[in-house]
Amino acid sequence: MHDLAARLRRLPPSCGPVRLIGVDGYAGSGKSTFAGLLAAELGGAPVLHLDDIASHDELFDWTGPLLRQVIEPLRRGDTAHYAPYDWRARSFTTSRPLPPAPMVLVEGVGAGRGALRPHLARLLWMELPREEAWARGRARDGAEQRTFWDGWIPAERRHFADDPSRPYAHLLVLQREGGYEVLPGPAGPSSPAHFLTHGDGPSAMC
Repeated sequence: MHDLAARLRRLPPSCGPVRLIGVDGYAGSGKSTFAGLLAAELGGAPVLHLDDIASHDELFDWTGPLLRQVIEPLRRGDTAHYAPYDWRARSFTTSRPLPPAPMVLVEGVGAGRGALRPHLARLLWMELPREEAWARGRARDGAEQRTFWDGWIPAERRHFADDPSRPYAHLLVLQREGGYEVLPGPAGPSSPAHFLTHGDGPSAMC
């Protein structure tokens, strides 16, 4: 992870003083795990999980709240505040601060949507076929979330059909047996592929 983190640190700020890094991909593709590893390599960079912004009533209609509560304060150099959503209690919880750190990661389905891309320094896409990603997600969440997934999959299909992220990704992240391989994305600057092993950071993977 060291090389990738160093490359990201060299980027100019994209949202006020913040270098905002998006990590997008299909549900179940490993975004949260990869973002956690990258954040650790970046010295504990804050990670905003879009699952905390979305809700049962607004699976993808959360652009307005995200811009108002997070993007606009960060753009001004202020600390943002948002109330994470509890998916089991089906309600929003206590407000949480998000400081304008030099690096902030935004991970989740839709992190590369059109309304957010102007604020991103880089967009990373987890390169995993959607059917495989969804199968992993279903296995991870178990029978308790079966009904939710039945509704989520068509909603995600519609989202990416209307507002695709992958064509705008600067980097593609492939999970391998020994770590991750990072390749130039469709919108990325020319750069060589490189392989990130477990030795480059924590070994937890999903």
